[in-house]
Formats: sequence, structure tokens, C-alpha cells
Amino acid sequence: MRTERITRKTAETDIDLEFSIDGSGETNISTGVGFFDHMLTLMTAHGLFDLSVTCQGDLEVDQHHTVEDIGIALGQAFYKAIGNKAGIQRYASLSIPMDESLATVHIDISGRPCLVYHVEGLKDKVGSFDTELAEEFFQAFVNQAQLTLHIQLEYGRNTHHMIEAIFKCFGRALDIASQKNERIQGVPSTKGVL
Repeated sequence: MRTERITRKTAETDIDLEFSIDGSGETNISTGVGFFDHMLTLMTAHGLFDLSVTCQGDLEVDQHHTVEDIGIALGQAFYKAIGNKAGIQRYASLSIPMDESLATVHIDISGRPCLVYHVEGLKDKVGSFDTELAEEFFQAFVNQAQLTLHIQLEYGRNTHHMIEAIFKCFGRALDIASQKNERIQGVPSTKGVL
């Protein structure tokens, strides 16, 4: 099992997170941000990961530190759990609809952090969730996981559906890219290292 536990405590957040790449979609998520919990649950379920995370954050300030720091911790957990990347698929490209919305995600577990985030048309909030924090989460994850992630919202009208499509698509694409393929010998790079 490719599993890792991360504890991260700062003046702004106190996080305990356990993540398994080869899971079954089991979740135990309590961040204090209801919509974000919902998105992490969808990502985990559709990616067939296992994720347990609790966070005590400075929500009296706003949700930024909680969302970003969980992205950091999850990225660190993924980076450690994936190991030397021998035998992994490495790449994935996928589109997923959520009713009227369509999201496309491309992933390269490359060892090079890069986020391209083309998402327009979101309302400022879903409930109390600041929708700009979705990008902050993915940027924090990418920086720590050291992978390339392109997210494109093709279209949509309902902000909840638009973000949901993104998180579901991200979970599925990350699952595909991190799966092992018995035909791949060693690290999937002509350089011999990722």
C-alpha cells in the first residue's frame, strides 16, 4: 500500500492527514469548511483513494489558510506515497461532466511543479466557500506533489457543479496517472528519473 501520514502544525492550522493511493474511496474528512469537505470527499471517492484529514484552522480569519495548508499536506503525502515512481502510468487526460458543466484535467507526474488553471465564470462564493480558494488548493498540492496539472473548465453555469466537475475529474485523473502498469519497467522517463 502506498500510504503516507502527514502532521502539520503552524500558527494558522493544525492538520493530521493520512492518504492512500491504493485505496477504495474511504473518507474521514473534517476541515471546518463544509463545501471543501464535500469536494475532498468527491475527489477521494472517484479517485479510489483513502483520505483521512482533520484540521483546526483559523476560520475566524477566513478559509484561506485551511484550504491552502491542506493542499500542502495532501501534496506532501502524495509525493511520499508515490515513492520512486517506478512502473506508474505517469500521464492522464480526462474530461468529466457534472450536469451542465464539463471539466478537463491533464496530469503528468513529472517531478516538475506546474499548474495551469483555466477556470472562468465562477461566482465568488458557494455557501460560505470562497471559490478562488480552489485554485489555491491545487497550487499548494502541485508545489508539494511535484507534478504538472492542467485544469480547464470547458463550460458550465452552476458554480457548485463547475467546481464539483473539477474535483471529480482531478481525482479520476490522478488515480489513472498514479496506477502501476506491469508493462512499464522502471521509471517512465527516457532520462531514467522523475
